[in-house]
Amino acid sequence: AAMSIGIAIGPQDGASADELLVAADLALYAVKAEGRGNFKFYHKSMNADLNDRRQLEMDLRAAIERNELELYYQPLIDLRTNRVTGFEALARWRHPERGNVPPAVFIPVAEDSGMIVAIGEWALSEACRQAVTWPEHLKVSVNLSPVQFLVPNLPSKIRQILSKTGLAPQRLVLEITERILMDNSAEIIQKLGRLKKLGVRIALDDFGTGFSSLSYLRSFPFDKIKID
Repeated sequence: AAMSIGIAIGPQDGASADELLVAADLALYAVKAEGRGNFKFYHKSMNADLNDRRQLEMDLRAAIERNELELYYQPLIDLRTNRVTGFEALARWRHPERGNVPPAVFIPVAEDSGMIVAIGEWALSEACRQAVTWPEHLKVSVNLSPVQFLVPNLPSKIRQILSKTGLAPQRLVLEITERILMDNSAEIIQKLGRLKKLGVRIALDDFGTGFSSLSYLRSFPFDKIKID
């Protein structure tokens, strides 16, 4: 797995062990905010960045409670027939003061705080509810975060959502990234198998962006691979 490292150096970053640990933690937050798998040295500006991130986290919590997130739908087109085959549901957040906050900014905050579980469940429910109203040949794709994937009762949650909304399972595509497959454990493959038994389709998203390996394709029968 990718390692994230925050570095602080005494005495300029802190006179005591506690101060150095705080500075190193701030540097680590900065690494995680930019996508992990890297290292950073502490800088004074990181204090302001952390306060900004904390404010963003509080605002996101309020936005979830007030149901202010929206789903946008990106069409998927079959180039052979030039027909739309479905849509990918993408979460969007229109902040009252900041304007549109990019997913690359608010999704890592949601993952680190655990809010991604609530956002993911809402996105799944909303996407399935919308897709039921579409013509039957159209599928809907929804992204599963690695944090959301770790929820033990995920397969039964998805079964409940399908049952409640009335969407046929084969019309739902769950998109996972290679990050979920990093440790390549039997438990993860088993959970993917349980999801597939529901009748839904499983897509591997962003294939080839990081620690990709063709062995992933052997470990599980994906229905679709999205190559970056």
